[in-house]
Amino acid sequence: MLGRKLLASIALLLAALVAAPAHANHMAAELVAQGPVAPGGQTELAIAMTPEKDWHGYWTNPGDAGFATALDWSLPPGWKAGEPDYPVPQTLLISGLMNHVYEGPYALLVPLSVPQDAVPGSTVPVTVEAQWLVCNPQTCVPERATLATTVKIGTGGTIDPRFDKWRAAIPPLLDSKAGFELADGKLRIGIPLPASLDIAAPHVFLSTPELIDYAAPQIFRRDGNWLIAELPLKGARPAPGEVSGILKLNDQGDGIRFVAVAGTVPSGGTPLAGAAEQKLPPLWSLLGLALLGGLLLNIMPCVFPILSLKALSLARAGESEADARADGLAYTGGVILACLALGGVMLALRAAGNEIGWAFQLQEPGVVVFLLVLATAITANFAGLFELPGLSFSGSGKPLGAFATGLLAAFVATPCTGPFMAAAMGAALLLPPAEALLLFAALGLGIALPFLALGFVPPLRRLLPKPGRWMDIFRKAMAVPMGLTALALVWLCWRLGGPWFVLFGLLLSAAAVLPLIGYRGPVLKVAAMFVMMAAVGLGGWHPYSFDTRASEETGLIPAKPFTEAALAEARKSGKPVFVWFTADWCLTCKVNEGVAIERAETKAAFDKAGVVALKGDWTRRDPAITRFLNAQGAAGIPLYLWYRPGGEAQQLPQVLTPSSLTDLAKAG
Repeated sequence: MLGRKLLASIALLLAALVAAPAHANHMAAELVAQGPVAPGGQTELAIAMTPEKDWHGYWTNPGDAGFATALDWSLPPGWKAGEPDYPVPQTLLISGLMNHVYEGPYALLVPLSVPQDAVPGSTVPVTVEAQWLVCNPQTCVPERATLATTVKIGTGGTIDPRFDKWRAAIPPLLDSKAGFELADGKLRIGIPLPASLDIAAPHVFLSTPELIDYAAPQIFRRDGNWLIAELPLKGARPAPGEVSGILKLNDQGDGIRFVAVAGTVPSGGTPLAGAAEQKLPPLWSLLGLALLGGLLLNIMPCVFPILSLKALSLARAGESEADARADGLAYTGGVILACLALGGVMLALRAAGNEIGWAFQLQEPGVVVFLLVLATAITANFAGLFELPGLSFSGSGKPLGAFATGLLAAFVATPCTGPFMAAAMGAALLLPPAEALLLFAALGLGIALPFLALGFVPPLRRLLPKPGRWMDIFRKAMAVPMGLTALALVWLCWRLGGPWFVLFGLLLSAAAVLPLIGYRGPVLKVAAMFVMMAAVGLGGWHPYSFDTRASEETGLIPAKPFTEAALAEARKSGKPVFVWFTADWCLTCKVNEGVAIERAETKAAFDKAGVVALKGDWTRRDPAITRFLNAQGAAGIPLYLWYRPGGEAQQLPQVLTPSSLTDLAKAG
């Protein structure tokens, strides 16, 4: 069966044969000799290529489609032309096909060896039959030309000054061997580079053909004096003896050539941003985005469970100025500490090579069970079933209680990313650890800011109702949303592990709450002991398989599961493509699905426009989805992408309106 690249190349060639005028070349080519060369010496020839405006030529490995320049030399006996050296190419992505091209003038440098018996003072003609493919966005044209020059034998004479510029564009070859390995569907290359070398926009152009998926995102990490590149393979491939290519360092055309042999590649390292790193806003701007994002989390649907905690805390902030300030500081300290802890753990795990993103904790079944136990206990507390002496989430002004509330608020509030927060959290994955932790601290400050302001601004506190009996009524009313949160966590347990996992979580919750309800008496303590024994027995008896997902829910939009291969295939269809990333624990995602995605109007508009829909489910940890999110500059979800036919990704807002998608579908 013909491969994808061969089919694409045949299509390009057939289109070119039909559309190309026979009399006009869109790529000017010239063969240039460097200058005189002594007998037995070596010199260079240049093939200078100049495409017309909006046309481009191809690198030695053209990518998913195209052809490299072919050279057929006519040389005197004993003369030898080596393999050409190419400058660093550019990437060109069209309809899911990645090409390696040159969109401006460039030159191939060819080493030329002269035999010892060459006659000094003679001028020797050199000829090459060159063939190449030149393309613009509409068509491709195969072209050919006979190029000729002369080489003078001798010493001294004039050197063509253009060679200095052409040679400077050729990336130097590393004097140390790189290493590579094939693992987990990826080609991992370890390239020895000084840690001080600035790498602003890395991209690997692999000379070895048909080994990697050229259009897939490339992941880069730094580990001391090593740069580790991870490139998704194009299906199952046998390991080659060696791989070689060019590592682009920045968008100014700088790069290095490398040769890698099979071996062990370092794991872990600090992620690099690639080309996106150059586009990061200044740190002060990112801090502002994190602060605003945290502030807006107070009204985002995914944070509703903590609103009840805040409401009770804000109400009692009016008791006294000293208590209000102490509680405000304690609450803020708890929130910031929780955000720093979550951010620090995430950065440490990523540095160790784990593919995780923001809200990683909710992808772990054990964390979800812990939250279920906690939500059940808080619901019982709000309902007045128990009080803990010295510590209460909603009792009178104890700084320790406010601090605990802040810890819990941040832990529950951070699963989803909202407006402003997305850019800041995406940047946190790309910045050095110290700057990234500053962003997490700013996020925590944003979450705590309303409560902190009430603690230190008396006019704001005077707007609150005076404490009274209403607070006890309000507290009991807040048990309802907290109970709904517990029910949502029960549903999430079902999605993660099925009915036995739900029973396990409920038994643990009961075992935790019963002794709290009966802390003045032994009866419920004994009951709790038996419930705990049942939970432990269930856990030991039932062979849980947390990798088993609940059956996929089918909605109005007939979406296929997201993979990068499915996305590339969808983009080749010439139809609009909508990609959304969601999770069962992301309430913002679920609200958007109800408001804008899973609607009859949206389905009708998608059907009429022929929209291809792909859905990425991030409920459980999925390294492929994590890598793709990172490549889009996103640390978490929701993430919505719209691809017009032949166009690049358009990132949609994280809060969708009912007309967000229907308008896009109508516009094509």
